[in-house]
Amino acid sequence: MAVEPEHASVNGRKKPQRPQRTHREVADELRARIRSGVLRPGQRMPTQAQLAAEFGVERQAVRGALRILQSEHLLTNISKGAPATVAERADRAAAGPAAPPQPTTVALAPRIASAFEAEHVHIDAVCLTAVSLTLAMGEPLRQIYAGRLKPAKVDVRVLLPSRSIDLAFPVPVGGRQGHDDPVHERWLAQRNAQGQVLRHNLLALRATHGIDVRVTFRALPFTPPVKLYLLNGKEALIGYYMLTRREEEWESQTLEMYDALGSASLLFSFAKRAGRRDQAFVEESQKWFDALWETITTDLTLS
Repeated sequence: MAVEPEHASVNGRKKPQRPQRTHREVADELRARIRSGVLRPGQRMPTQAQLAAEFGVERQAVRGALRILQSEHLLTNISKGAPATVAERADRAAAGPAAPPQPTTVALAPRIASAFEAEHVHIDAVCLTAVSLTLAMGEPLRQIYAGRLKPAKVDVRVLLPSRSIDLAFPVPVGGRQGHDDPVHERWLAQRNAQGQVLRHNLLALRATHGIDVRVTFRALPFTPPVKLYLLNGKEALIGYYMLTRREEEWESQTLEMYDALGSASLLFSFAKRAGRRDQAFVEESQKWFDALWETITTDLTLS
């Protein structure tokens, strides 16, 4: 990946300097590549000089990032004289109990891409709008179109709040005023749009790659306090919806609301192979999802 010089001249003027990435941000990117399979176990990493040039950072930041990944057992053979190597069991270490929680925008895409390595992909999700899930699907879709992944079947089930309930959040700061609630209408428009994009992008795989795809939505009668993703019955990712007070412009008005910033939520990973405690969490989470799906939820129309 080429890196554009930070101070390249444009029309005789110098470009403004971009903030330099921290060693933790570099580590997050490299970790995501390992988790998604872009960097595979046993593969030699680029040199520290190459990584410094790619990310536009000093070598000290690169060394700090590599040390973080070494402490997580993702890299071996870190030294100044030779490139590091992706650990032989990095795929397990990345999803194991030692892996630190990461924001949804960092953690979800590589884990879903890994799930798409299976012949039959089965993903269940409980969320508020499906924004994060839709964005995360971009990574496996890119790998499918690049020919690196080709599952035979994809089955995605998503639980979203019903349009007819009084949501716990997002809500206006001053409370609801009758039936006219622009905060609710904004959420509903987002829920429907993201769900439609998710369904369209996945169903397109039928025509382009002959993959058997099914995408189903059902409506929850309550506001989920957490987001949950279940991947192939083997891994569970859970994050808390953290509420904050904020403003947003929507349809020519300023909305003051208490809202959940879902994309910034830390995702905690539990994998069956990580031990009995994690296995129990994954299995109970799947039972909880299935019980909701089969009992109190209803058909959901994205309109």
